[in-house]
Amino acid sequence: MTFSDTDFDHLMTIVFEAAAREILPRFRNLDADDISEKTSAVDLVTQADLLAEQHITSALKARFPTALIVGEEAYEADRSVVPALADAELGFIIDPVDGTFNFAAGLPVFGTMVGVVANGETIASIIHDPVLGDTVTAMKGSGTFLRRKTGQVRRLSVAAAAPLKEMTGSISWAHMDEPDRSRICSNLSKTRIAFSLNCSAYEYWMAASGKWHFIGHSKLMPWDHLAGVLAHQEAGGYTAKFDGAPYRPGETGGGIISAPDEDSWRMIRREIIGA
Repeated sequence: MTFSDTDFDHLMTIVFEAAAREILPRFRNLDADDISEKTSAVDLVTQADLLAEQHITSALKARFPTALIVGEEAYEADRSVVPALADAELGFIIDPVDGTFNFAAGLPVFGTMVGVVANGETIASIIHDPVLGDTVTAMKGSGTFLRRKTGQVRRLSVAAAAPLKEMTGSISWAHMDEPDRSRICSNLSKTRIAFSLNCSAYEYWMAASGKWHFIGHSKLMPWDHLAGVLAHQEAGGYTAKFDGAPYRPGETGGGIISAPDEDSWRMIRREIIGA
């Protein structure tokens, strides 16, 4: 089973349609009944998440009937699909609205993320901003590009390496336990400025476009990371798990750091994540 440039263009069309039909009309227009809690008051799902994922899933099944499709919102019904990504001949990973808390609060910092895997590696990714209509795309070996709604296309590159005190970025500590949580929060004061967007789509967008030097996460669900890691790597960056191992489809544990290069990665691992 192959995935061609034409297939990639079709995938972008599917994502754009889902954003236009199911996400944007509900942004800042949700009723209380349209929002539900999953695990906590900051872990939400909305009708936009559910309907956008259904739209993308249905369209993918029509074009790729034998592909493995992993959607964040459908995951609870069959958790075996995530480890199956490691061996899938072709698979798609969907995060219909990454940054749902922001979306539900009316904050325009969210995105749709779709990653494509084949035989144990990520080969293509899309990160789409439904509000601006802009999209970050990557295909393995072909670079990362910002595609404006107006039609302009620009190749992206990660930031140049810098001393730790000049670095900007984000380490998501929300899912960490103590003492890691407090230690990492304290260590972030060594950087120039640390952000918290609660949105992997935009964190990877910022890192892949060179606006931030680093990002890091302890929780590795594939819909949050596979698309973003490929975009970052194809923009020239270096990503590895906390233990130095590469991040691969199907993995959900170990923590992850993305930085401009391996030396910067090691500095973040040592000075921010620590022992």
